[in-house]
Amino acid sequence: MTYHIDKMKPEDWPQVAEIYQEGIDTGIATFVSQIPTWEEWDREHIEACRLVARQGEEVLGWTALIQTSDRDSYAGVAELSIYVSPKSKGLGVGTALLNTLIEASEAEGYWTLWAGILIENEASQKLHLKCGFREVGVRWRLGRMEDGSFHDVVLMERRSERY
Repeated sequence: MTYHIDKMKPEDWPQVAEIYQEGIDTGIATFVSQIPTWEEWDREHIEACRLVARQGEEVLGWTALIQTSDRDSYAGVAELSIYVSPKSKGLGVGTALLNTLIEASEAEGYWTLWAGILIENEASQKLHLKCGFREVGVRWRLGRMEDGSFHDVVLMERRSERY
């Protein structure tokens, strides 16, 4: 399968939202229970580092960053999200997206990327380790699902060697 990594465009949102929903449906990708509107999502995510894996016009996966803090001392620290369509898993899409995000974030001045991954999501943990992240620790019963169940979250981070 040939695909390329490209900047996310607003017109990609329906496909991005569909992949996001597929992640929600797994029950181990996020604590989010409802897809936000494009406007809500757009306000929260850093514009410079929004990427999609694309085959023709089809979006296979996406990744984006959220600023960790408004404090100047944390200007180079961001939380990442990455989602790959189930039909595209095992094809290297996640690795290509995450490695491209790392490059793009460093070009934008980010020195640390971090991810909070539900402990049950072993595939995501392996992807992050493969791309140079390390496990910082496990935050016990950090988040609660809509059904009231609590889940542990593995905190992973990657420090740029540029800074």
